[in-house]
Amino acid sequence: MLRLKSATDLERVRRDGRSHAHPLVVLIARRRDPPELAAASGQPASLRPRFGFVAGKALGGAVQRNRAKRLLREAARACEPQVAPGWDLLLIARAPLAGSRLAEVLAAVRQLLRRARLEQE
Repeated sequence: MLRLKSATDLERVRRDGRSHAHPLVVLIARRRDPPELAAASGQPASLRPRFGFVAGKALGGAVQRNRAKRLLREAARACEPQVAPGWDLLLIARAPLAGSRLAEVLAAVRQLLRRARLEQE
C-alpha cells in the first residue's frame, strides 16, 4: 500500500479533494494530476492509489489515536485492490472510531468508496 506522508501531499488532498462523511470516518479523495503521475517514475506502481491517515487530538490520547490509525490502515489495505488507480485518499478518524471493531470500520470505508464512486468494476 502506498502512503501519503508529506504535509504538502496531505494538504493538497485536503484543499482540492472531495469529501464524503460517515459517522466513523471522513474520506477525502483527489485524482492525481498527470504531471504527478509522470513524475512518479512512470512505473505501474505509481498508478496505485495512495492513502493518508489522520487522527486528531479530539479522538483522545495517543493510544486511542494510534488504534484509530491502525484500524484505518487495515481497512484501507483490505479495500486497496478495489480502488481505481490514480487517486490520493485521505481517511480522517472521527471520535466513535476509536471504540469500533475492524468489521465496522471496513464496512464504513467500503461504503465511502462506493459513495465516492472510486471502486473498480
